[in-house]
Amino acid sequence: MANLPLDLLELIDRSFMLHAGYLLPVPAGVNNRYQWLHTQAPYSLLAHDNSDDPKFIYANQQALRCFKYSEEEFIGLPSRFSAAETDRPARQVLLLTVREKGIAGNYTGPRIDKFNQSFTIYDGIVWQICQQQEVIGQAALFWPDDLERPDWFQADR
Repeated sequence: MANLPLDLLELIDRSFMLHAGYLLPVPAGVNNRYQWLHTQAPYSLLAHDNSDDPKFIYANQQALRCFKYSEEEFIGLPSRFSAAETDRPARQVLLLTVREKGIAGNYTGPRIDKFNQSFTIYDGIVWQICQQQEVIGQAALFWPDDLERPDWFQADR
């Protein structure tokens, strides 16, 4: 596993706070929130840049498990490949909503892994990543299943 991308994770977290009003949820008592978000979070956390064909710039371990890529394979991959070609228009509508509003939530939809196998993401939240008042990309949080969420996770504070 590559080194913890601390600066990027802090930026993703601060941008979430800017749009949602609170930091990314972690359980009480976590000593190193960014290490926990990167390696232990039960939800996926990923981000892509703001290029014309956005490419992934970050994925935590849960996201890599869902998409079945290594970190080296995933970083730099065009994010459109996270959805089947038939599902990309709906994904694009979500991303345009985020561009307009800064954040969008309650998203559930189909995605595909490295082996072109479909899976569903649940309770997705997507937001703009902002650095010095400039949008540099978008980040997403989603759950790999539709089970009840832990008490410490409150997506609608």
